[in-house]
Amino acid sequence: MASAMAGIEALKGTHQQLKAKMESTVEDFRGHLLSARTGRANVHMLDQIKVDYYGTDTPVAQMGQVSTPEPTLILVQPYDVGMVSAIEKAIRTSGTGLNPMTDGKVIRVPVPPMTEERRKDVVKQLNKTLEDHKTAIRNIRRDGNDQIKKAAKDKLISADDEKRANEEVQQLTDVEIKRVEDLFKTKEKEIMTV
Repeated sequence: MASAMAGIEALKGTHQQLKAKMESTVEDFRGHLLSARTGRANVHMLDQIKVDYYGTDTPVAQMGQVSTPEPTLILVQPYDVGMVSAIEKAIRTSGTGLNPMTDGKVIRVPVPPMTEERRKDVVKQLNKTLEDHKTAIRNIRRDGNDQIKKAAKDKLISADDEKRANEEVQQLTDVEIKRVEDLFKTKEKEIMTV
């Protein structure tokens, strides 16, 4: 879709900037969905878990090789064997319901089959994440509308241009919110299917 805002000198970069921020929010939500438990082992289930690595919160995937040798097992082979207990503790205390075991060199994370109650909890948790991301998109819209209002106040754009630009920002917001809602519905169906 051609941007009306791109033709207005005072708002040239605003549309691209808003679109980039909203797309970044959608991608962040997609990352949360990948890490959600579905009953099958998935290397992305550990993506949101951070380990204190010498004072820096580091994702588990950067701490070692993460693989799924079986449908119900995640295997973590740390690059630094000294971090085995820290990674194990981070996974155990992450609130994901996973209970890792270690032999001193590798960490085995069995993924138990999900109960109906656990499935509903995961969907409820994802719904909260969905609402947070929709709020973030709306906040980006608000910032864009503030930029447009400021340009109008400074007499850089006409009232008609302001109205068109606000409508365009709302359309962009609606499209991005629909994207995250569609992603959520797909994941919800995947989680609730036994």
